[in-house]
Amino acid sequence: MPRSRRDAAEGEPFCFEYERRVQFADTDMAGIVHFATYYRYMEEAEHAFFRSLGETVHAREGLGGLGWPRLHASCDFWGPIRFEDRVRIRVSLHEIRAKTVRYHHNFWLAGPGGDGLVASGSVVTICVRLDAETGRMQGIPIPDSLRAKLEAARQNSISMRT
Repeated sequence: MPRSRRDAAEGEPFCFEYERRVQFADTDMAGIVHFATYYRYMEEAEHAFFRSLGETVHAREGLGGLGWPRLHASCDFWGPIRFEDRVRIRVSLHEIRAKTVRYHHNFWLAGPGGDGLVASGSVVTICVRLDAETGRMQGIPIPDSLRAKLEAARQNSISMRT
């Protein structure tokens, strides 16, 4: 019998953990985190993950820049996160291809009264170079030095708290 996405997320290995406190601006009128905020949290965790590797998601190189726009993003929700809650976002590198990376983000309530999985998201990003003259983005292979760091991160658990 196939497992649900929630069951799979609960046992999924992760390579980076990012913790943050929910701000009032992140919530809706009911005092719970608005669904769109989860996408910002996924991006925030991805940026923190890149910084932990000594990298950035938006690098200027010569006249062009290197970036990581999204090709796909989705999120499933199982419980609320509220103002002042602490949430742990566990980032898994699910797939690294020639030009793309697929991340899974699992959201856990942290601290007193919590420790349950409340949401799970997936993001696919593509490595691009921005042409300074035309302003167009072109998909490029992930640079070897960065690919090596991403592959190594699969083997390690890195934690950052703000």
